[in-house]
Amino acid sequence: MAGIGVRLNQIYGKNSLLADFVGFAYSTAITVAPMFLVILDILLMGLVLEFDSVAYLERELFSCTVLYVFIFSMLTTSPFNAVLSKYMHDVIYEERYEDILPCYYMGLFLAFCLSGLLAIPFCLWEYFVGKVAVFYVFVGFCCYMLLVLVIYSMIYLSACKDYQLISIFFLCGLAVAFVAALILRFLLHWSISFSMLSALMLGFFLIAVLEYVTIKRYFKKNSNRYSAVLVYFKNAWQLVATNFLYTLGLYIHNFVFWTTDMRIVVARSFVCNQPYDMATCLAMFTNISATIIFTSRVEMYFHEKYRVYSEAVIGGKAADIENAKKRMFRKLSSELMSLVRVQFIISVVIFLLCLVILPQVGFAGIILRIYPSLAAGYFILFLMYAEILFLYYFKDLRGVVATALSFCFVTFLGSIGASYLGEIWYGVGLVAGAFVGWTVAYMRLRWMEKHLTAFVFSQGRLIKHRKTEAPTSMVYCRYEENTDSH
Repeated sequence: MAGIGVRLNQIYGKNSLLADFVGFAYSTAITVAPMFLVILDILLMGLVLEFDSVAYLERELFSCTVLYVFIFSMLTTSPFNAVLSKYMHDVIYEERYEDILPCYYMGLFLAFCLSGLLAIPFCLWEYFVGKVAVFYVFVGFCCYMLLVLVIYSMIYLSACKDYQLISIFFLCGLAVAFVAALILRFLLHWSISFSMLSALMLGFFLIAVLEYVTIKRYFKKNSNRYSAVLVYFKNAWQLVATNFLYTLGLYIHNFVFWTTDMRIVVARSFVCNQPYDMATCLAMFTNISATIIFTSRVEMYFHEKYRVYSEAVIGGKAADIENAKKRMFRKLSSELMSLVRVQFIISVVIFLLCLVILPQVGFAGIILRIYPSLAAGYFILFLMYAEILFLYYFKDLRGVVATALSFCFVTFLGSIGASYLGEIWYGVGLVAGAFVGWTVAYMRLRWMEKHLTAFVFSQGRLIKHRKTEAPTSMVYCRYEENTDSH
């Protein structure tokens, strides 16, 4: 998210309490605000439409539909986010703006194909086996595909540096969704759950339209060079693997616990584990501020050190390069330690508040027994993600793949083992996976600190690589020369 540092420096530069509050609010708006807006909108619709009065089966069907829409839209867009973001930044750097629309359309086509391959068979099963009404299945499918489009288009708005527009679009779309839910329920007399799901679909549709219009406003020319995007996918497969494995690791422990005896099966189609899923949600919110803190501090402080080092590499002396590198890694270590200290304090405070407040509003028992270990796991997980982003800075693709793979694999195996333990240990799989991933990323950062200069200067190529028939190895033939002379 390079580029927001200037704005943050302008805000925090005023050195006042109000400036600190505005800076934190701005960081929140460009990182996690869309997610919070969706959750708030669903809660408000449920409160006004009296969702608690709905029959248990209908209520669980709506909850599972929304859960699946969000989880699998994140999963199916994850293989494309990082690689297409990198492709766009390369294109913008080379000022080939006409290649961005081909990138957008090709990536969208691939994302829709992958999403459809998962969603269509499931929806058919939901209708024919689960006996869910066809209109309900269709609206749920539309919600899913529209959210895929929304999440995918956010990459391009980020490239345009219009981070705040994303939150504004979500605010507008979800406000329309709330009003639509009231109209569908009280004027058209639709069922409560169907009104809420249809309203969400309309909200996602409006957000997707606003995002698409903005993208078309920024990028008007189309070079029609679609094959270049596919070639880029092949060359940057590490980015595809890393983002997918990291996103899969976020949910794979949930998938494991969906297979245990605690699972709930709705309409013979949806599977979930309510206590574990709710504890996961609470643990994530306990540590979500790490994303905001990291974005603010890295953009304000580390990015400047990285820029100085890059300029030294381009035209500085060896001593200048080494000094810039040392200052950059000192700042990196400082920011990681600051993130750990600040986030630890915030997580402990939120954790204690949850233990006091949640039992008063009905969240107690098994949820609070699972919650502590998951909160510890997400604390380490967000620290690991910060290290992954630092590795992205240094273009260590091998390191990020190793980190994401170890995190996902150990989380999967650890969660299988944890499912046989007591409830208080259910989150141990996530703790183990996040810790192993953090360790791998830390070791790669230490390796980069020792070998960064050699790594940077070995990236260039004197001769352009191409595939063709190798030339003959013969350089000189004395006998052929004598034959020609006669």
